[in-house]
Amino acid sequence: MRCLPACECECVIKFEYNNCPGSCANLCLILSSKAEINESEIELHACLSPQLGFVILCCIWPLFGISLEGDFSPMWELLKSFNYNLSSLLSRLVNYTSITQGAKEHEEEESADASRQKTPKSPNMGTLMGVYLPCLQNIFGVILFLRLTWIVGMAGIIQSLLIVIMCCSCTMLTAISMSAIATNGVVPAGGAYFMISRSLGPEFGGAVGLCFYLGTTFASAMYILGAIEIFLVSYPLRSDSALLNNMRVYGSLCLSLMAVVVFVGVKYVNKLASLFLACVIISIVSIYAGAIKSITHPPDFPICMLGNRTLKLDGFDVCAKTVMSGNITELSQLWNRFCLPGNMSSTHCDDYFLHNNVTEIQGIPGLASGIISDNMWGNYLQKGEILEKAGLQSVDAHSAIEYFVQYVSVDITTSFTLLVGIFFPSATGIMAGSNRSGDLRDAQKSIPVGTILAITTTTIVYLSSVVLFGSCIEGVVLRDKFGDAVKKNLVVGTLSWPSPWVIVIGSFFSTIGAGLQSLTGAPRLLQAIAKDNIIPFLRVFGHGKSNGEPTWALLLTGLIAELGILIASLDMVAPILSMFFLMCYLFVNLACAVQTLLRTPNWRPRFKYYHWALSFLGMSMCLALMFISSWYYAIVAMGIAGMIYKYIEYQGAEKEWGDGIRGLSLSAARYALLRLEAGPPHTKNWRPQLLVLLKLDEDLHVKYPRMLTFASQLKAGKGLTIVGSVIQGNFLDSFGEMQAAEQAIKNMMEIERVKGFCQVVVAAKVREGIVHLIQSCGLGGMKHNTVVMGWPYGWRQSEDPRVWKTFINTVRCTTAAHLALMVPKNVSFYPSNHERFTDGNIDVWWIVHDGGMLMLLPFLLKQHKVWRKCKMRIFTVAQMDDNSIQMKKDLATFLYQLRIEAEVEVVEMHDSDISAYTYERTLMMEQRSQMLRQMRLSSAEKQREAQLVKDRHSLVRMGSLYSDEEEEVDVPLDKVQMTWTREKCEAERKNRSNAPENFRELMSLKPDQSNVRRMHTAVKLNEVIVNKSHDARLVLLNMPGPPRNADGNENYMEFLEVLTEGLERVLLVRGGGREVITIYS
Repeated sequence: MRCLPACECECVIKFEYNNCPGSCANLCLILSSKAEINESEIELHACLSPQLGFVILCCIWPLFGISLEGDFSPMWELLKSFNYNLSSLLSRLVNYTSITQGAKEHEEEESADASRQKTPKSPNMGTLMGVYLPCLQNIFGVILFLRLTWIVGMAGIIQSLLIVIMCCSCTMLTAISMSAIATNGVVPAGGAYFMISRSLGPEFGGAVGLCFYLGTTFASAMYILGAIEIFLVSYPLRSDSALLNNMRVYGSLCLSLMAVVVFVGVKYVNKLASLFLACVIISIVSIYAGAIKSITHPPDFPICMLGNRTLKLDGFDVCAKTVMSGNITELSQLWNRFCLPGNMSSTHCDDYFLHNNVTEIQGIPGLASGIISDNMWGNYLQKGEILEKAGLQSVDAHSAIEYFVQYVSVDITTSFTLLVGIFFPSATGIMAGSNRSGDLRDAQKSIPVGTILAITTTTIVYLSSVVLFGSCIEGVVLRDKFGDAVKKNLVVGTLSWPSPWVIVIGSFFSTIGAGLQSLTGAPRLLQAIAKDNIIPFLRVFGHGKSNGEPTWALLLTGLIAELGILIASLDMVAPILSMFFLMCYLFVNLACAVQTLLRTPNWRPRFKYYHWALSFLGMSMCLALMFISSWYYAIVAMGIAGMIYKYIEYQGAEKEWGDGIRGLSLSAARYALLRLEAGPPHTKNWRPQLLVLLKLDEDLHVKYPRMLTFASQLKAGKGLTIVGSVIQGNFLDSFGEMQAAEQAIKNMMEIERVKGFCQVVVAAKVREGIVHLIQSCGLGGMKHNTVVMGWPYGWRQSEDPRVWKTFINTVRCTTAAHLALMVPKNVSFYPSNHERFTDGNIDVWWIVHDGGMLMLLPFLLKQHKVWRKCKMRIFTVAQMDDNSIQMKKDLATFLYQLRIEAEVEVVEMHDSDISAYTYERTLMMEQRSQMLRQMRLSSAEKQREAQLVKDRHSLVRMGSLYSDEEEEVDVPLDKVQMTWTREKCEAERKNRSNAPENFRELMSLKPDQSNVRRMHTAVKLNEVIVNKSHDARLVLLNMPGPPRNADGNENYMEFLEVLTEGLERVLLVRGGGREVITIYS
């Protein structure tokens, strides 16, 4: 035999079988012998590599004189099978890694060899190496070695078993839900974050992803604190007075060193993964070996007791008050700790020390000692209490405070809930398999099997460890957190075999390894969240080195971990990360339950052993454990997740991932709509559900954006708002224009902060489109009950009567549909959302009862910050025969019962003669109406005649609303104005061609007396309104209904103009025929 260097190492088998695979190593074993086998020649140049088993057997055979001659086929088959299985196992163990696939990709990018390999490697990890062992390594950790014995001592075996079962049941149910999600598709880097975000949406995903990131980061701090505690307990660097500062200093140094290792390259973490795994397994095996050995040969760890109090075995070697040196009795070192040194007088000693005996008991009685009965029940202690053993005789004597440092005492107040929070981190780590699904040969099989087997294994280990610890170790030693009573050994180390140093070394390296894994995984999780771009301020953490290494994320992770290290207490950090992990597991269960109940078509997991009830049970257990562990930490964790959720909802990027929340929203909306179909809402629940009719200009821009501003101020984000518009034309030709109009309206809605829906229709005539919107907008019971439309500005100057005909037709349609109507006039003068009225009034002129709309609208407006400081005034009109005082009193009582604060005023309108101004306005109105009814007048004649009767008080032309371009002016010849006589109508028909003569005849007409009375009422009411409300911020008026006869349409428009003349902001309101406000609760 001889060894060859790696460069000369090769494996060549000249046989009927294929060449053996494998790579070469530095050490090579060459079997320099040949054997004739069925006239074939085997020449072996084997390397110490995956073919190790084959080489060993080939080398051993000649030493024992085993001949290779003869029929070699059976032995060759056995050799080949053994060689393959052993080499495969060794190869996987050598290549084992516990880091996630994202980190592994970064490692390969750093490697120069990997950069030269163009063909990607296919996933080849199985259940054992890819899921089971990584989960074991992540689950087993610092709590098992440092706190489980203490938990058993404080809680007792029964309650400790309950704690383990609660925590492991929670993680088992979560693993079932996670297996269903993970087998429903490929889970890339990001693990839990990816599963939750793609199942519950970016808001939940980002919130829980950051919670999981914080939990992983604090886990690294917990592991580092555990490693430092092991170091300080095992070496005499720890002093009680400076313990916290030592933890902070050494912890910060360890964190810095580990961060540098992770920054330099994850390949170094990968190379140590097998060592860390071996440390965990060897440590656990040594505990079981020690427990079995204690049946016959328990380890010798004597405990020194003073009375029933446990003494720190530090600073004295003999557990006695005096020692014999030859024939001379001398004072022991223990005496000098409780008395003045060198003084045998009892007057200078502690009373408790003098009245109690010093005894020695066995710290590890062994498995057959029956100590289990003493450790069965809990013994919770307060901070500062001395550890005492029940059953030992003790004289209750006074003890000075300065001597309390000689006893083993409790450092924190213990309770069942505290122990749950401390133990739960030892059950986490179940995501290790799902995080590396891309590296698995069959992820949809390996993840469920490996994860559930790992949880089952760790649960069995924890349950058996609880029983073994309670059966082998004395109770006062179990409650001794830092091992002061056993010469500062780790308590779990006293039970291990062959030496306590096995646990010290193994637990130290395993905690360091777990800390490195957390520092490796947390930055990549943050990088995955940042790259999804759902949280804008985290974008910087999506960048890193050229190979994708998350440098900035690692820096932030180190800073957060440093905060955990500065806490300097493993018992305080553990509940913090318990909250974050429980929050993550809660939403994993919620995601599975939601997807299962919604039965979305894409929910087809290969793992079939799940049920929504199990997911809800797991979710409930997570929530219960959060509040059991620490209710205030739970509230803080939920508050952090809630703030992140709201931030992503309002500021984050919109993502459509087909998440379950969208499906849940659809199901909830369907359920709510079906419930609303049961009947109309009660008066107490009535609120204006708006249909806002907008006009667009030629460029498809919203002509009056303040209509949307008014809608947002009235609604304040509550109820239904539908913004509609009509495009005239053919649907097939105008589809693109319709989409552009919808987008323009949605942009304006976003600017004006209107939360609602947009609907644009294409119709041959605008009037028909508006009617279609009024009829068809909404769905089921979620339909509009109020229409908001603008005033047709400049209708007097328009040559086209369709300007005001469209307006009046809309009024009639809303009345027929029993919808309320609001017409904001002079809407351009309405305030924007950025303005604030610091004073002023909202005046309501309550002329007729309209169901309470005029009372309700000012109240709703005052909920918005623009109108909040305005006062409300209500005016009502009384005639001469009305009792004004009683009317005012009744109205004030009515408002009080409505819980509306407003100032009430009754205005008396006296009967007076019709003024010449009123007569003139009526005459001009009727003359204009008659002129525009002339058949087939030329455009020039019509414009000239309209100019003759132009009202000097009209507004400047601002454009028409919903002008129907294609509608023909069709006035039947037999339709005449009411103020005409039949004789004049016949004369008009005979002399239609003589326009100037007809015009002179029109000017000689006298106005209809009914129109004069209406005009008189409008003028007088307008005078009163202007007198009282000229400085009001907003005036609300009852809107009169349109005339039943279409011949009076233009007169109706004139009455509305006269009624609102001289007012800056007017809101005309018409009720929908039902009560909208009530005095009852």
